[in-house]
Amino acid sequence: MRAALWFLILFGVAAAAALFAGTNQGSVTLFWPPYRIDLSLNLVLLLLVLGFVTLYAALRALAALLELPREARRWRLRQKERAMHGALLDGLAHLLAGRFVRARRAADAALQQEQALQAGGESVAHAVALRTLAHVVAAEGSHALQDRTTREAHLREALENLPAQGPVRVQELREGVQLRAARWTLDDRDPAAALEQLAALPHGAARRTLALRIKLKAARLAGHTAEALETARLLAKHRAFSATAAQGILRSLATNLLDGAHDAAQLQQLWASLEPAERNMPELAIHAAQRLAALGGDPAQVRAWLLPAWERLVELPHALPDAQALKLVRTLEASLDSLDAAWLARIEAAQQANPRDSRLQYLAGVACLRRDLWGKAQQLLTQAVAQLHDASLRASAWRHLATLAEQRGDAEAAAQAWKNAALQVVAP
Repeated sequence: MRAALWFLILFGVAAAAALFAGTNQGSVTLFWPPYRIDLSLNLVLLLLVLGFVTLYAALRALAALLELPREARRWRLRQKERAMHGALLDGLAHLLAGRFVRARRAADAALQQEQALQAGGESVAHAVALRTLAHVVAAEGSHALQDRTTREAHLREALENLPAQGPVRVQELREGVQLRAARWTLDDRDPAAALEQLAALPHGAARRTLALRIKLKAARLAGHTAEALETARLLAKHRAFSATAAQGILRSLATNLLDGAHDAAQLQQLWASLEPAERNMPELAIHAAQRLAALGGDPAQVRAWLLPAWERLVELPHALPDAQALKLVRTLEASLDSLDAAWLARIEAAQQANPRDSRLQYLAGVACLRRDLWGKAQQLLTQAVAQLHDASLRASAWRHLATLAEQRGDAEAAAQAWKNAALQVVAP
């Protein structure tokens, strides 16, 4: 379409010029004594146009001739810049391919090209970013080669190249270098130095997912369980893990945190510092209750911590794995010495709602035994001992039956019960 318009304009100009020149009878007379020269106006106009074109072409040719040295300099500069960019791209490619020696060599070549340009008084666009990236590539290759001296030298050069206060792009590049340095330090199994480097980051950069992942690993490696747990919570909120992985990490860290308690009071403080969702985890609640019982805590407090796991077991008998359900029953059994009426009613209601659950029958029998309800305890334990799948629970049930038989004065039944309990212990 554009070419058609140009043709139309050209035809219009040609037609106008033909009309003007065809009817133009004007002339131009030049007097140069003793000569007189008569020229047609059309010829004069044509000569003027040709003269202007010739003069313009000559001036352009002269300008191009004078511009040749400058163009040659620009060409050489572009060639050097291309070589520098090519060396940096080669370094990145070698780094991704695992050729760390070649990557470091290519990065050094890019740095040499940039230094040569700078020494020649030439300014390169994005020189700071290019120089920094080249240092980072060289440092990354040195880190992979376990050359810490060269890595630290390039890291120092990269940080010195970036001012602490500058444009947003420069600040982001500096933060990236610091994050990379923290990761290198963590790979060197120096979590304290990694945490110090992360602490030097701005507040916004320190809360990024990458920084939080490094902080989580460093805190766990340094044994800072509370800090690692808080970091894992932030990562879970940022959805850095899947729901299952996040729950597993939080459970593991919370378990380690509780294991570090030295007495019941400290354990209760740590338990109160956990979030409600963490305290409702059955595995964590059972472990915390076991830990509290081992530290001599209040049995009522033990049962209170076990309540969420107990309610889950009662509502969905198969929701908890057999190992967790066994731990729950064992922990509750250990805290039944000072059993109150509320928990006794709770256990009896659960047993009546699930009469085929031998674990609940066993627990209800032990609860009745603790409350001196011997007849009911005898009935429940006798029914449970034949259905229990776990050998340790069967052995405990037989021991309780032996105790009840001794209290009745039935020596033969007591001896048989003790024998059955011993058989359960020595059975493979």
